[in-house]
Amino acid sequence: MWINFGPQHPAAHGVLRLILELEGETVVRADPHIGFLHRATEKLMENKHYNQSLPFMDRLDYVSTMANEQGFVLAVEKLLNIEAPPRAKAIRVMCAELSRIANHLLNVSGTVLDAGGITPFFWMCEEREKIYELFERVCGARVHNAYFKPGGVTMDIPVGFLDDVYEFCSKLGERYDETEDLVTGNRLYYARTAGIGSVNAHDAINLGFTGPMLRSTGVKWDLRISHPYDGYDLYDFDVPVGTFGDSYDRHLLRLYEMRESLRIINQVIDTIPEGEVRTDDSKISLPLRQDMKTSMEALIHHFKLCTEGYVVPPGATYTSVECPKGELGLYMVADGTSKPYRVHLRPCSYNHLAGLAIMGKKMMLADIAIIIATIDIVFGDIDR
Repeated sequence: MWINFGPQHPAAHGVLRLILELEGETVVRADPHIGFLHRATEKLMENKHYNQSLPFMDRLDYVSTMANEQGFVLAVEKLLNIEAPPRAKAIRVMCAELSRIANHLLNVSGTVLDAGGITPFFWMCEEREKIYELFERVCGARVHNAYFKPGGVTMDIPVGFLDDVYEFCSKLGERYDETEDLVTGNRLYYARTAGIGSVNAHDAINLGFTGPMLRSTGVKWDLRISHPYDGYDLYDFDVPVGTFGDSYDRHLLRLYEMRESLRIINQVIDTIPEGEVRTDDSKISLPLRQDMKTSMEALIHHFKLCTEGYVVPPGATYTSVECPKGELGLYMVADGTSKPYRVHLRPCSYNHLAGLAIMGKKMMLADIAIIIATIDIVFGDIDR
């Protein structure tokens, strides 16, 4: 029997159309169909200035927006041959790790929800709301932040922000403990996830898996360690790995990653340097608001940068960052104008969804929802 799982199915996590061939309730073949949310993001970015392209990154993986922005600004900085000030790098790391926590909070609680437990979803959504409030304080926007900029960040963090982040992090560990007490040792949840959607390290590498999907198979690969960026080499943290590569391993791994993100954030709070948060190259960074109100030159400069953008020297780069869902890569070609000649995005969960055809074989129909949840897909990212 053939059935359509989605696109309207609540466990399809967006606009996934999954065609399943069933024998009774056993899945013989799983065929994911994508493209229902395609918005031609790459082509749109090729027709916008570099600054205008930045908000598109927030709309890829809209669950962890700041981490996407980090990949884009690093790619542009590499083409411009500039570097953000140390304070800006520390702020970026802190915001990216808050994004990682927000992503994993939703994924872990959403997986439990798909397995039939509703309580952790309320706990973790409350914590995500606090992260959104912190983002709103730092840049004025909750979800689509556009806070990172090539050469640094838009503005410095407000007074008292680090104290509030510290207080939030000190209490978040208790929520993790509560969730672990309720879920991790729960035999019903264990039965729904252990051995479900397992994949070995060899297949995971061949399928192009990255992030938690790859690390759950026992491969210790994290771009923050293997190719450090934005000063990640200054912080001490562990990269958790799994053993069996199944849904339960992925659940445990994301919980462990959230605890490691708290370690990184606490180190940022302790060691964040003073200084500028934007590059001093006035051809790239916008003038300050207070200067625009008193200086005609600053106002003209702002107008020119916003309407014409800045010229990027000819060159090409592939830049990748460790997003919460996996590796986000940007291949960008500059042709000496203010718009990129070519942009190609390597989304985090595109390859992981392709692996569903292998992970879903010989599983029960009810297991498919769990596998999709632990893959951690977002279709803004996959369809672009």
